Amino acid sequence: MTLGAYAIGSHEGYIYVRQEYPLAVENVLLTIKKAEEYGFLGKNILGSGFDFKVIVHQGAGAFVCGESTALMTALEGRVGEPRPKYIRSNIKGLWEKPSVLNNVETWANVPLIINKGADWFTQYGTEGSKGTKIFSLVGKIVNTGLVEVPMGMPLKDIIYKIGGGIPGGKKFKAVQTGGPSGGCIPEELLDLPVGFDELTKAGSMMGSGGMIVMDEDTCMVDVARYFIAFLTDESCGKCVPCREGLRQMLKILTRITEGEGREGDIELLKDLALTAKEAALCALGKSAPNPFLSTLRYFEDEYEAHIKENRCPALSCKELTVYTIDPAKCKACMICARKCPADAIDGGKNKIHIVDQNKCTKCGTCYEVCPSRFGAVTRISGEPVPDPIPEEERIIRKKKKK
Repeated sequence: MTLGAYAIGSHEGYIYVRQEYPLAVENVLLTIKKAEEYGFLGKNILGSGFDFKVIVHQGAGAFVCGESTALMTALEGRVGEPRPKYIRSNIKGLWEKPSVLNNVETWANVPLIINKGADWFTQYGTEGSKGTKIFSLVGKIVNTGLVEVPMGMPLKDIIYKIGGGIPGGKKFKAVQTGGPSGGCIPEELLDLPVGFDELTKAGSMMGSGGMIVMDEDTCMVDVARYFIAFLTDESCGKCVPCREGLRQMLKILTRITEGEGREGDIELLKDLALTAKEAALCALGKSAPNPFLSTLRYFEDEYEAHIKENRCPALSCKELTVYTIDPAKCKACMICARKCPADAIDGGKNKIHIVDQNKCTKCGTCYEVCPSRFGAVTRISGEPVPDPIPEEERIIRKKKKK
């Protein structure tokens, strides 16, 4: 930041940190203090006659402040809302003064480029995306954490060579990149090189560098609902396409995941998404439809199954999933009955167990605790619930009750 300030003749710099990250705040304040002690910050830096100070601003945790103009509005002590960009921030930015705003990751590259040269930096990456990128690799993957990779590395290498693949022998389904406003990329695009243009063409983005891996048990309709719910809460509410459009999208997606989808829902969702993308004031509203648009682009069959067949192919949506016990496989071990939090499993020792569908909360505990060697508890979706009790057993139970 000092190098950048010297280049443009600025004497004041700000680091914006969300309040949820107290350790980051503590570390950066300590670093600034040490830099001042060594003469790298403050008055007359290293005898050059150049003055520069860095101020740390703790934000209130609003996601929308990741947008440049909303961030500057928050720095000014006002509500973090974006403003129209008909005037660039390098002409009128913070307090209407010319301002240069970049991500911490971008500033961190400046001294490396100055010390080692532009040719060194550009040897990494693709034609349109130079250098390296840090990703937060999480989700259904063996090795989670922060990874730094050269731009242009295929997604497959990041997920399988660095991440170690999908745990439990499950099948890879999709990876969501770019944070909550990013898109989901399917298995057939795993050879896609990581770059700004490449990810955008695939319906996602680089964004904050988030990378969430999903396996076969993930419902892509529910993924879209989850991220739209987050973005609805985080919308500042300043413009109608984002404030109202996202709210309506969330209502429709929630209905679909609860088995109440209707004909025409997909078309309505598309209209709302494209309107927000075109007419929203800031990058949050314009990118917010990405989770829906990308999942629809690559997993439209899942939307159709939810709406037309009342079925969740991933067996993930609670309202569309039923848990039953196969009497031929049940060993009456009582494990599922003891663990069921809703007391929804009927059956004692040496008695075939059944799930009382009226009591069942569909939490999946019975499915998780049933010993794999038995495999008696099954999940079904979009099918009528089979009668788990043979007629002979039903007669015996009636006699015992009498």
